[in-house]
Amino acid sequence: MGNPTSPTNHATAPDSSNETADLAFLLRAMHADLGLLQRLRPEQLMAALKETGREIARLQAFQLHCLASLRRRRSDARELASELALTLHVTDNRAGAMISAAEALTKRLPRTLRLMDEGKLDFYRAMKVTDGTSWMSDHDARIVDVLLESRLEEKNPTQIRKSTAYAAMKIDPIGAASRMAQRRKERRVVLHHQDEGISRLAVDNVSTEKATAAYLRIDKIARALRTGTEKRTLDQLRADVALDLLLSGRGGVSEKTEVYLYLDLETYLGLNENPAELTGHGPIPAELARHIATGPDTTLRRVITDPLTGQVIEVGKFRYKPSLDVEEFVRVRDRECRQPGCPRPAQNCVVEPVGSHRRNTDTSMSYCIRHRRLKNRADWQYRVLDGGKVSITTPTGQRIETIPPPVHEPRAEHPEEERLGA
Repeated sequence: MGNPTSPTNHATAPDSSNETADLAFLLRAMHADLGLLQRLRPEQLMAALKETGREIARLQAFQLHCLASLRRRRSDARELASELALTLHVTDNRAGAMISAAEALTKRLPRTLRLMDEGKLDFYRAMKVTDGTSWMSDHDARIVDVLLESRLEEKNPTQIRKSTAYAAMKIDPIGAASRMAQRRKERRVVLHHQDEGISRLAVDNVSTEKATAAYLRIDKIARALRTGTEKRTLDQLRADVALDLLLSGRGGVSEKTEVYLYLDLETYLGLNENPAELTGHGPIPAELARHIATGPDTTLRRVITDPLTGQVIEVGKFRYKPSLDVEEFVRVRDRECRQPGCPRPAQNCVVEPVGSHRRNTDTSMSYCIRHRRLKNRADWQYRVLDGGKVSITTPTGQRIETIPPPVHEPRAEHPEEERLGA
């Protein structure tokens, strides 16, 4: 018989009348007796996973506090990185990145670190903020830290990277343009030979608009080759098409490729330096956006937004082939797959009404192939709410609401109050 006072004997799976069970105690009990896992309902297991993540984030924050304290006592960061690598069994590069992040979070980004202390942000997501502000001055990084404090907890790493990039470009547009120019000077082709006759070929630090257009062309050709007799996967087809285009210059019929660029009129006219957004990539500096928008092969389309919400309400019809339908409007409005956190561009998505609704711009949404299948499962519930919101209920009862991201920052209804508070 076990000790009658042990946590194992006291812990029982919470019943339906006690949904507010102490998750911290539950975690300790489950760790002591993994057999308890079989007695928990799926929603309780999901809650335990969430609380585990919060505890991990708190421990990671404590680890960074220790590391920052060590760094203040050691003059040679590289020597400290070598010791840390041995202690944690990681590479020197990983240890160096941890040290840099610890310094940035304690000196420049205290609010982001506080979110980690509270269990609201893990280290991997926090590093998206440290990486995205690494080129900024301490003063500007602290401003970004304040702007992002209330926006990080519910975001995934890709969303945090984009939010950080947007805030950083807005706070220091000149620095962002300078960094972009420097990165472009570092463009290169990398060939890395791996084992078993496999290699990786990559093009680094090229202009975003060209890289995006090149990928979309490769993707379009690859999808056209997916006939009934084609056995290659889409990824395999993309790789084969890309190499064929490089080696022979062929691979499909040459044609124009559309890339969606979102920028406001004042940015286009050079009256402000607000970041624009390139679908599938995220925020880009205003200077690059104007360069793309004024290119010889660029076709501009009028997109009218609601000034108070930033949401798309109308898309102009003028383009190479004047045709506008529900599908195109929805793709322009949504920009990305409507599943929360999915970064797949709307151009590569299917447009469908939610549930039994009729097909129109208010009820149709963009979904990538993966999340379209999820949307059609019986244990996932999708509902259309007022204002273009979609409410998603997961199989374990979590409810998430999503709206299309605004094209521009919503305009304050009382600008004079905003100026007084600045």
